[in-house]
Amino acid sequence: MTTNTTKLRVGFIGLGNMGQSMAGHILNAGYPLLVYNRTRGKADDLLARGAVWCDRPGELAADCDVIITIVGYPSDVEEVYLGGQGIVAHARDALLIDMTTSSPELARRIAQAAAQQGCRALDAPVSGGDIGAREARLSIMVGGQQAAFDAALPVLQLLGQNIVLQGDAGAGQHTKMCNQIVIAATIMGVCEGLTYARAAGLDLQTMLKSIGSGAASGFQLSVMGQKIINQDFAPGFYVEHFIKDLGIALAEAQRMQLDLPALALARKLYIELAQQGHGRLGTQALFKHYEA
Repeated sequence: MTTNTTKLRVGFIGLGNMGQSMAGHILNAGYPLLVYNRTRGKADDLLARGAVWCDRPGELAADCDVIITIVGYPSDVEEVYLGGQGIVAHARDALLIDMTTSSPELARRIAQAAAQQGCRALDAPVSGGDIGAREARLSIMVGGQQAAFDAALPVLQLLGQNIVLQGDAGAGQHTKMCNQIVIAATIMGVCEGLTYARAAGLDLQTMLKSIGSGAASGFQLSVMGQKIINQDFAPGFYVEHFIKDLGIALAEAQRMQLDLPALALARKLYIELAQQGHGRLGTQALFKHYEA
């Protein structure tokens, strides 16, 4: 892999709500950028700014020093990395960074497969949603080897401000599961507090002003709570993707013989919300379940 970071060729796969902004930061920093996305139209802005399109993940991987992915589901991650036309089969002496929220077990398999091909791999899921991606202040939870982390850090610092190596391959994904478990329980509390306030005849904005600076304060209350009051359910993070994350977390908890009732309840409520046709709304749309 090229050692002069100013000349590293970076490949970016997955140009969704967050990926477009993240790839844009890399391009703005002067890195040669190659991109791939299942829907080419989502790459138009980046291509107009100088990024280069690739028709397949493997084509991109063969020509890059660093490959970053942020796709939808673990099945997408597996196909992009381990499929016949995927990254691992075509990358050479490259650093592979998967920023999708995915399975810890899959992260370990990718790391092993990458090592067999002379590459290094990190699992580096993020928290902060579309706002954090746009403002380059994501929290990035990394699993992998220290040397690979050190090599990736200059690029990761373009995307986030809190970048921590959590342990070996899979540790980044486990940390993201902790993040999602805490969010799941917290957003339920926000929705229930707002539901209670409305039933009690309180002014929701006035109530939020009071409790938002006390012990209940936090992102889910101040940002998502305000969105709920404004009836703004646009996705910073899709309900359907949150269901995927909670499913991974619940499966891992069961594997470790843990009973996490708030996690199980949140997943159940979000599944019901999606069944009502709200899977493409943001996670704050859980309030609709309480309204119903």
